[in-house]
Amino acid sequence: MTRAHNTHHFATHDDVALFYRRWPAQGPRRGAVLLFHRGHEHGARMAHLVDELALPDFDFYAWDARGHGHSPGERGYSPSFADSVRDVQTFVEHIRDVWGVAESEMAVLAQSVGAVLAATWAHDYAPRVRCLVLASPAFKVKLYVPFARPGLRLLRRLRGHFFVNSYVKSRLLTHDPARQASYDSDPLISRPISVNILLELYEAAERVVADAQAIVIPTQLLISGADWVVHQAPQNTFFARLGSTVKEQHLLDGFYHDTFGELARASAVEKARDFILRQFAAPLAHPDLRQAHRAGATFAEAQALAAPLPRFCLRALWWRAYRANLRLGAYLSEGVALGQRTGFDSGSTLDYVYRNQPRGLGPLGRAADRQYLDAIGWRGIRQRKLHVEALLREALNRLHAAGQPLRVLDIAAGHGRYVLDALADGPRPDSILLRDFSPINVSAGQALIAERGLGDIARFEQGDAFDRASLAAVSPAPTLAVVSGLYELFSDNDAVAGSLAGLADVVPPGGYLVYTNQPWHPQLEMIARALTSHRDGQAWVMRRRTQAEMDQLVREAGFTKLAQRIDRWGIFSVSLAQRQA
Repeated sequence: MTRAHNTHHFATHDDVALFYRRWPAQGPRRGAVLLFHRGHEHGARMAHLVDELALPDFDFYAWDARGHGHSPGERGYSPSFADSVRDVQTFVEHIRDVWGVAESEMAVLAQSVGAVLAATWAHDYAPRVRCLVLASPAFKVKLYVPFARPGLRLLRRLRGHFFVNSYVKSRLLTHDPARQASYDSDPLISRPISVNILLELYEAAERVVADAQAIVIPTQLLISGADWVVHQAPQNTFFARLGSTVKEQHLLDGFYHDTFGELARASAVEKARDFILRQFAAPLAHPDLRQAHRAGATFAEAQALAAPLPRFCLRALWWRAYRANLRLGAYLSEGVALGQRTGFDSGSTLDYVYRNQPRGLGPLGRAADRQYLDAIGWRGIRQRKLHVEALLREALNRLHAAGQPLRVLDIAAGHGRYVLDALADGPRPDSILLRDFSPINVSAGQALIAERGLGDIARFEQGDAFDRASLAAVSPAPTLAVVSGLYELFSDNDAVAGSLAGLADVVPPGGYLVYTNQPWHPQLEMIARALTSHRDGQAWVMRRRTQAEMDQLVREAGFTKLAQRIDRWGIFSVSLAQRQA
């Protein structure tokens, strides 16, 4: 090593102080490279790249993931894979805020499990970094034991939490004898991995590979041709589906899994260096996604879901039986009955899901309702509510600290429960205006305001969330606007852009916007084939928006995204943005 480095810590969302190394640029900084290590290892195992990449005008940062290296926590453990992905986002925000490196000045270089973390982060958080270099991403680990994953899931159910020891020997990672010896003697390398992280690694990888079109960051994929540790097929599928207009793939013949630690790594290092320099020499490359409702992957997906199935094909018969079962379930489950009566996307249904109290005809009905409320989509909805509440409180605290008035507007509040719950703690707003298009929701919301004793500061009125002029005329002008669970129900970006423009008209510079999105859902076909919408009982067909698409619409309206939360399944995101002058 010829470059000097310093060591630092940054605080995660749950106040764990993670360790990282920083190598400052030699002279004026052009950009920064963020290094993410393999599973079981730590940031020092990638430190050699700081010299080998020969980028003296770049800062380098290498973390020790939680439970690894010098970072605290049980070895090989994280509360969830999603927590580790959020750690990546927090690390990036820390580098931005503390060292003054904008996202657009960052390149990410990651290996193996670190590459899956980086790819999941790119999918879920849609960062505007300059490029990704992913080496041998562990999208599918070779476990070699038949039925290993079902067996691990069963053991976890029977035994609870436990750890799995890695079978990988250093000679299976690299042909470099020095690298093998350093791996065998390194006291900071830990072989155990938490079973929850191993299983969730697979789940996240399957989701990201299936929906790689959502990643629009320039990406280079380096594949080790003789990898004993991970499968190559998902890597090829990931690359084929990548949504970036700038992407390249290189197969490195004879390379073992430790791509950047191989004996002949100079060729891999040179490819990564060349790719990084080319991306920094070109303008930031992110495609225009505002017309994604007219063409593209999510448009095609929604069109396919809306198309009727041949009457007597097996899938049609399956969904016919599923709908019949739901009709039967409505006699038992109060939640299913409410969904069929008002629409499964209605404000009434959402309020029922938020309350999360099973009701039905006797013990059997309550059991059926419990199963209904525990569907993964409804669990995601409840987590979305918690994230909305957290970011609403954060925005109010920011306004309060800046001495700004606290005036809240929700343009499609349903019954308004999540807003009023969020505002129960923290600074008391000066005014709360809740609006909704449905008279049923307006009436229920007014009753909830009265029940909470908030009539002196809150009111509920009927209003069209897509009427720009109506939004622009709201008085008093809100300093905090909320759009939760609305845009996900409407595929037309022009309508969403008009609504956001109305909010930009009325929210003053320095004010805030909390908005939600649905970048992924594992039950889209079930929803489209079996559930009905509040809109005249039509089939509930949703077009997903990638996070990059949603953020672009918000940015074009004049808001800058500051923070984001997303559930552990990657279904619903909640973001906080600030109105720019």
